[in-house]
Amino acid sequence: MKSKYKLGVNIDHVATLRNARGENFPSVLLAANNAINAGADSITVHLREDQRHIKPADVIDLKKNIKKPLNLEMALTKEMLSFAIKTKPKYVCFVPEKRNELTTEGGLNLFYNVYFLSKAIKKLKKNNIKVSLFIDPKIKNVEQALKLNADNIELHTGTFCNLLNNKNKKKINLEFERIKKTAVFAKKNNLGVHCGHGLNYLSAKKLKKIKEILEFNIGHFIISDSIFFGLTRVIKNFTKIIKN
Repeated sequence: MKSKYKLGVNIDHVATLRNARGENFPSVLLAANNAINAGADSITVHLREDQRHIKPADVIDLKKNIKKPLNLEMALTKEMLSFAIKTKPKYVCFVPEKRNELTTEGGLNLFYNVYFLSKAIKKLKKNNIKVSLFIDPKIKNVEQALKLNADNIELHTGTFCNLLNNKNKKKINLEFERIKKTAVFAKKNNLGVHCGHGLNYLSAKKLKKIKEILEFNIGHFIISDSIFFGLTRVIKNFTKIIKN
């Protein structure tokens, strides 16, 4: 029986390694296909405005040459919107973006630049691209996502993962309940519920208990652990956690 739970694999940091030497390897496309063969249900890439890892050519190449859906994470800009409509990935996930940040630091502010966000979502959906919003786990954010007519939300799990690493049991439980409450509310209102950021084996296993979360998007840990154990093995480890 096919599992309803899905694993999205983010391959940004394969591109980070490639760019470190300005070479053509390791291959982003090969990494994507290996991830799919190992059990990934989709491939995620974040095309940042500064193109620090993934390049526009990577997105185009992946869209043409992988057999699973491509999920394009991107900032809310006119340039990125035009690129997405031209490239037509199956999914777009709007994420906040700061030039000086090492990684995404939190969820998108859905109450800022609402007119443009609403317009962008309409344009993407008109082009048969499903839209996800990367948000902090709060009910008010889900309510706004519903007003904006998004297809999915992706809950930012970075705070939960950091608390797990610091072993603060009281705060861990509070954050878990916050994520669960938000996921339940979203599912009841027919929004698809995804999660991502900072996930590893332990945090994925704990969040798998929230049955409303149907997709886990994981990148940095997978690529990092693959250095020691190989991409196929690490992805198969996650599929056992998420899909069983």
